[in-house]
Amino acid sequence: MNKTLDDYMSDPDIANEPKALREIHAIRLMIYDETKDMTAAEHTAYYKGSADRLISGKCEPVRRVTEI
Repeated sequence: MNKTLDDYMSDPDIANEPKALREIHAIRLMIYDETKDMTAAEHTAYYKGSADRLISGKCEPVRRVTEI
């Protein structure tokens, strides 16, 4: 089950932070969970894909790369 940003925002460890800081922590936690079990090649593809989407204007949530 993939957690949504709202799931991370309601994490009790960051619940007492100001909203802007809580959003930053939630995004950091989401990226960590998505990338923690990746190989070096998967990490490269993950971040290269993020940059390509940003440049092309198609900024959608990044999903874990399963094949290269």
